[in-house]
Amino acid sequence: MKKYKTLKDHVYDYISEQILDGNLLPSQRISETAISQVLSVSRTPVREALIQLSCEGILDNLPRRGFVLREVTAKEATELYAVIGTLDGMAASAACDALTEKDFSRMDFYIQSMDLAINTGNYTMYLEQQEIFHQIYIDKCDNAVLEDTLSRLKSKFFTHGYSKGKDDQNKKLLSEINEEHREILKLFRERKKDQLADYLANVHWYPNHAHYELLQEEKQEEK
Repeated sequence: MKKYKTLKDHVYDYISEQILDGNLLPSQRISETAISQVLSVSRTPVREALIQLSCEGILDNLPRRGFVLREVTAKEATELYAVIGTLDGMAASAACDALTEKDFSRMDFYIQSMDLAINTGNYTMYLEQQEIFHQIYIDKCDNAVLEDTLSRLKSKFFTHGYSKGKDDQNKKLLSEINEEHREILKLFRERKKDQLADYLANVHWYPNHAHYELLQEEKQEEK
């Protein structure tokens, strides 16, 4: 059954897109009035969406400044990668036997979709397809606490900092990551639970992974 979207959900999606598209920058104040006017809604659903994003650790609610986009520090990112990798590996291992050929076909479809997004420089699409790819097996891990914890931790990486004007670097980086998705799918097909858990923790979510290092380089150059 498809979930009905409330006004708050629509505002949440709009703000999310603005962050992913790079239209909202860390520490930049978010105008409730401007969003209300753009979407032709009252300030109530706007504030509800901002509060939700704040609870998820994506925004900060600062005294006298209001809501601003939160920037994840290098130390926080390293710690998050280590924890997410371990938990993602647990989810993959738990879901391995429950996945079907239909699931594998869906995962392969999203890998192909990510290829298309990379080639066209559509980084918002790439992030959306990547999230769905991982969610296919997370949804089948049969552990609601694990699913919820992963969702909350991953939300802190809501904005990934793929810079406009750096398409060559971005495409190379994301192509390498998508090759990892192909390896993850291969391990799922072979039902190699231990290798899956190890690969996700120590390769795909390794704290010093190339895509994290590039993100930090871009942030330094933007300052």
